[in-house]
Amino acid sequence: MRESLETLREVARARAAVFPDWLAADPWRAAVLEWLRERNAVVDTLFYDVGAITEAEARAVAPWLAAEGAILWVPPSGGGELRLFPGLEAFLGSGLGARSLAVAGVGSSALGAAALARNLADARGEAALSVVSGYGLADLPTEALGGWFLFGTVNRVRHAFEGLDRLFRIAPEEAGSGRLERLGLADLSLDVGVVAALVAACPGLDLLVGHSKGNLVISEALHALRGRDPEAFRALARRLRVVTLSAIIEMPAELRGRVFDVIGGFDHLGLLNSRDGIEADLIVEGAGHSTNPEAILLRGYSAREVLGRVLPQLADW
Repeated sequence: MRESLETLREVARARAAVFPDWLAADPWRAAVLEWLRERNAVVDTLFYDVGAITEAEARAVAPWLAAEGAILWVPPSGGGELRLFPGLEAFLGSGLGARSLAVAGVGSSALGAAALARNLADARGEAALSVVSGYGLADLPTEALGGWFLFGTVNRVRHAFEGLDRLFRIAPEEAGSGRLERLGLADLSLDVGVVAALVAACPGLDLLVGHSKGNLVISEALHALRGRDPEAFRALARRLRVVTLSAIIEMPAELRGRVFDVIGGFDHLGLLNSRDGIEADLIVEGAGHSTNPEAILLRGYSAREVLGRVLPQLADW
């Protein structure tokens, strides 16, 4: 875990430097959520390959650990530094694009989001996007239910408290709320809405990869697009492929035959949150829930290596 812990220490140092500004801008929110943001960065270190993130990139994502709806543009290792955008409008105005989108979901911090996207970018040999799932006020009640356990129940509780985030979110327009309203997606959780909007607005996007609760975010986004315009979604589904890591979640029927489900042979947490009756396409022998290969005690596996095995199979779909 040496490389992962070095990355985490760099995030902690950078976070300490910016915390006084956050506290001055919104004392109540900063005081309530800072412990959760830092804890989630630690959790993401256990479950994601954060050693793949450079020290400079770690410093860049530190202020955005829990910025739900933020978008990362992550090139392959050695291909330049990642770019972070506070929301949908900022990214779409950048002129950047990608064919792949990753959504992490254990600690739900920008650190885990960047790490999963880097693994995907390395496996595909080109830049990948990632949406920060994040933890805001709406996620505090889910902590009492075990954080990422029992996705369906937890997500219903999360939606019930979503209004709290709308009241306390700083500069909500930065997350692209105006565009979400125009697309009819403003009623969704912010991370779900941003994923749905990216899929709808980026015609070159053809691969979605989720891990853990990130699979649920992808599923909700796709079901939302389907519900708003079934005919348009059928056309959209023909260009999409989905890879789920560490939890098998039901996707819209239009994607049948275009979803590749991966789970570890010892991933009891993933199995607990998987949909019954859906067979895994690949069982990673000896692997647990973690995609950090340094996390030996957690039976971590390499998402980059697994995706490298899976992607050639998707090319024939």
